[in-house]
Amino acid sequence: MPGIVGNHLAPRAGLGLLKKNKTPPPPTSIAMAMAVCRLRSAIAASFSAPLASAPAFSGLRRLPLAPASSPAFGVVFSLSEGKGHRGVVTMTGAGKFFVGGNWKCNGTTESIKKLVEDLNSAQIEDDVDVVVAPPFLYISQVVGSLTDRIEVSAQNSWVGKGGAFTGEISADQLVDVGVKWVIQGHSERRHVIGESNSTVGKKSAYALSKGLGLIACVGELLEEREAGRTTDVVFEQLQAYADEISDWSKVVIAYEPVWAIGTGKVASPQQAQEVHSAIRSWLSDKISPEVSSATRIIYGGSVNGANSAELAKQEDIDGFLVGGASLKGPEFATICNAVTAKKVSA
Repeated sequence: MPGIVGNHLAPRAGLGLLKKNKTPPPPTSIAMAMAVCRLRSAIAASFSAPLASAPAFSGLRRLPLAPASSPAFGVVFSLSEGKGHRGVVTMTGAGKFFVGGNWKCNGTTESIKKLVEDLNSAQIEDDVDVVVAPPFLYISQVVGSLTDRIEVSAQNSWVGKGGAFTGEISADQLVDVGVKWVIQGHSERRHVIGESNSTVGKKSAYALSKGLGLIACVGELLEEREAGRTTDVVFEQLQAYADEISDWSKVVIAYEPVWAIGTGKVASPQQAQEVHSAIRSWLSDKISPEVSSATRIIYGGSVNGANSAELAKQEDIDGFLVGGASLKGPEFATICNAVTAKKVSA
């Protein structure tokens, strides 16, 4: 082919013909030479420039490398994501560290007033979302006195709109008084009150439909762990949420091994990471890789100021759901600030 010598492109082929023959080549030869020039330039640009930039991050999640493409050819070069520990560059958007305080059935008007004062004066890092869940009776007190830096959650809500359901609170009512989040599927609701996976899923979907953020709890009993059924149980609970939820953008998953709640026993960082990693893989397989990457998975089960930093260093632990320690303002602030350990571990 004129204009190609061996494996090298000769971009000035048409001009060479003009000088040698003194006769202008036909227009088709000039057009071909110009096309060859463009082809050579495009190929050189494709292989001399980096194919993709360094891995990008969104909050706690590593984003896959964006493929580079050549506009001239529409060719896409796929690059696999870098291996190694997931880094944390910034804590913004949906990827922020998340710490929730579940006050359960504890507190009086005076003790909650003191706790709110402690929280209002606490120095908490900017890179963490903080939520507290007081008993229903004190929600208005907390909403009216707590700093805007910390949002308020309910500990439970009814499966639908209000009506003749004695003792229940609807998501509509929670939104009406300024609540932003709700906890669903806590082990005490499942194993003490007797809520089924299906009921938890339906209640969660209704709460989300009213604009509440959802802290979706999962976790196994001691006998289930000892029988090697941890992931079976957790995946069944996750599936009940997935059967009802279509939009996961306001969902935080809380893994709480039942045997570690209020017992003083804590899953080791490695045990917790193992289950969190399995949950993330399940989300990727059953929902989508995007949801898996964006969803925060937090750990609960006797978390305190002494163990929170080591737990936070685990790659797939994105925060905590705290019980007893959340009733102590200074200690709860220490747990919130475990976000610094997450950043250092990167």
